[in-house]
Amino acid sequence: MIDSSDSSRRKDADKKGEAGLEEARLRQQAIGVKLRHMFDEVVNEPVPDEFLEILKRADAKASGGGA
Repeated sequence: MIDSSDSSRRKDADKKGEAGLEEARLRQQAIGVKLRHMFDEVVNEPVPDEFLEILKRADAKASGGGA
């Protein structure tokens, strides 16, 4: 004998599982958007003067200009 309540419980569980997957996808998408925004902010920050000076000295050494 087939129990119809067992069948409906499985359908409810499937719906909850699909809803959970959709929620996880939306959460991952939101995290991705925030990470891209943060990355864009970092990329657009100016390079500190001290770091530029270090790079200039390294270039001068590499080209034989000394420091």
